[in-house]
Amino acid sequence: MASAALTDRRWIERDAERTSLAQFLLWLTPWAVLLTLGIYAGGLCLYYGLNQTNMDNRFAFGLWIFLDLSIIALGAGAFFTGFLVYLLKRTDLRPILNTAVVIGFVCYSGAVAILMIDVGQPLRAWFTFWYPNTHSMLTEITFCITCYLLVLSIEYLPILLRNRQMRKLPSFFVFEHQLHKLMPVLAGVGAFLSFFHQGSLGGLYGVLRGRPFAFRQGFFIWPSTFFLFILSAIASGPSFLILVTAAAEKVTGKQLVPRDVFQRLAFISGVLLSIYVGAKAIDTLIWLNVTSPSLGFAPQQFYSYRPFGTYLLFIEIVLFGLIPAFLLTYHKAAARRGWLLSAAGLTCAGVVLNRFRLTIQTLALPTLAFDPFLRYSPSWQEVASFAGVIAYGVIVYSLSYRYLPLFANSKGDDHHVSVD
Repeated sequence: MASAALTDRRWIERDAERTSLAQFLLWLTPWAVLLTLGIYAGGLCLYYGLNQTNMDNRFAFGLWIFLDLSIIALGAGAFFTGFLVYLLKRTDLRPILNTAVVIGFVCYSGAVAILMIDVGQPLRAWFTFWYPNTHSMLTEITFCITCYLLVLSIEYLPILLRNRQMRKLPSFFVFEHQLHKLMPVLAGVGAFLSFFHQGSLGGLYGVLRGRPFAFRQGFFIWPSTFFLFILSAIASGPSFLILVTAAAEKVTGKQLVPRDVFQRLAFISGVLLSIYVGAKAIDTLIWLNVTSPSLGFAPQQFYSYRPFGTYLLFIEIVLFGLIPAFLLTYHKAAARRGWLLSAAGLTCAGVVLNRFRLTIQTLALPTLAFDPFLRYSPSWQEVASFAGVIAYGVIVYSLSYRYLPLFANSKGDDHHVSVD
């Protein structure tokens, strides 16, 4: 018992010794190189145009949109954790709250950055706000994502102000204290914005009548994909938090949060994933038996082109759905670190596969008799640009971990610095 208590207290050590600056810079060097390459590739796309990519008028969505949708879903842990802590009073999850904010900020700012390149004319990006197409879901998505990124920036600011050197300035200390009082309000606003844009990202595909593979019937004005995207995002968000924190613990060799926090996040993720898998199964059965035949397509047509076989459907629902849902909710499995991390990884892989199928498979499949099957592979500029976003995320998270109080204790005392 005493040994277990000591183990649980390791994560709240206040003066943990940092690695040397040289070691830290050595860790950042490959990521900085990858970020530089990504900036160069993005610059080529902005200077020469989107002919640097392998997308065209027929295949307008590619690697960027697919991965944007994926990281936005994985970044849902930010708003959902804030919703649980501040609105549902789940203070037992407070130790993971700061890292959730940083992950959310990285995911959304990275997604917005790559979308600026994808637009092709960033100097005209403001047209979306000044001349909005009020009949387009993309308008609502743009407004919500932009506003939520602003909310995340405000939520990230108090964490920045808790840096040891900044806290020595009384004005910063008072400002941070006042910002902290706004957190419940910001959590509510963030949850509202995120629920709608997560849903609208799915609804965008569900209303595509010209793409029978993605088109769905729905409830009132919303297609079923609106609700499926929300469920999949809030199910995968907590699992992604587990994976990132576990990776940080592996790299630093420190226990950063109590083990029971992982198990609570796992149970929440597993319950939501179970609900999602059930809803997804019902939605798929309706599409197979009603929606697709009513549009004049036999469902098997959509799985007759390589590499889009029916095995993808099985993998998404069973391997990346039912199995991790069971492992995350079964306490004996969740209590074992290997099984818990494996289940969290499968959950995140499931949401990524779902976004891949709706983005890439939807556009690749022919919808008219004279349409060809479209093959698409991203150019090196597309890959490098998004690799730069990943490198940016690692760098921001690493700097936040080293210089900011990223991990708080369960009593809400997050003014210490757990750094490596």
